[in-house]
Amino acid sequence: MRMHGFRAWCAERGRARFAVTLALLVGLTGAGGALLLVPKVAVPRITAAQPAVAPAGDDPRLAPVRRTMEPFGAVVAERFPTGADREAIVVGHDGQRAEMAVLGAELAPATAAITDLLGRARPGSALVVVASNPSEFAALVRSSSILPGEVAAVTVTDPFPPGAEPSGSRVVFSPEAGRRLSPDALRTLLRHELTHVATRTDTADGAPAWMLEGFAEYAAHRGGGRAFAEIAPTVAGHLAAELLPADLPAAADLVGPRAAEAYESAWTVCAYVADAYGEPRLVDLYRALAAAPLDTAGEDRVLRATLGVGRAEFVTGWRGWLSTRIR
Repeated sequence: MRMHGFRAWCAERGRARFAVTLALLVGLTGAGGALLLVPKVAVPRITAAQPAVAPAGDDPRLAPVRRTMEPFGAVVAERFPTGADREAIVVGHDGQRAEMAVLGAELAPATAAITDLLGRARPGSALVVVASNPSEFAALVRSSSILPGEVAAVTVTDPFPPGAEPSGSRVVFSPEAGRRLSPDALRTLLRHELTHVATRTDTADGAPAWMLEGFAEYAAHRGGGRAFAEIAPTVAGHLAAELLPADLPAAADLVGPRAAEAYESAWTVCAYVADAYGEPRLVDLYRALAAAPLDTAGEDRVLRATLGVGRAEFVTGWRGWLSTRIR
């Protein structure tokens, strides 16, 4: 299985294998997002609850998840509307009802926002699962190497052949997510993950990670009204010191000690494209870059075909745009 960097999300291997994308907890500044998990801070426990539309009952989508979760306690599953006669299911246990309510209430607005950006609604059928402990989290994501103390959420998609519609998509939140993240951060993280779900069929293994993660970040923060420095505090700090990035974020930087900065930087690339070329061109660029494995020469070809500029000129334009963000 393949892992999509910090936030998650990663595309399925060749679209025919079990796929998983990670959302690593970022040192949240109130902006949400996913990166490396920071030490525990004083985040109030989520207590607000909102009722779901109806219990999920015996929905067939629940079967494999229920089998995994039942050894850890009675399973709670609720349906939430996502628009256009579609609904999603949020699953957990009694101890996760508050987080489930926050996530469930966000499903409809998140689906609408992603649909507005992409022009289609695919994330509405995904399952959203909240794990109660590390063992359950490992069982749900089918990996003992993904540590819930470091990862906020994982998006999993069952194998599907090329050209087929993905099935079994589920976003699994770690037990630490509800303890360490505010409701706003959970909502932002859900939008990031649902963007990966919605674009799964557009995404190939080896596609530029800076675009895959940057686009999901852009979708997660779009319309939120947050300032540049709130969404990208590390980048903003560097800009205040007159330090500009030399190149687009490398895939290797999306994990490890530089992950927070790399995810922020990837977001700025997409924010630049949307500002300079318009959102429709950003979506076109995403689909063109995500469609196949690409090296820098391949990125250059796609950028020329989509935006009319080569990679070097694109990076120069992005750096120039960044220099105007902090005055």
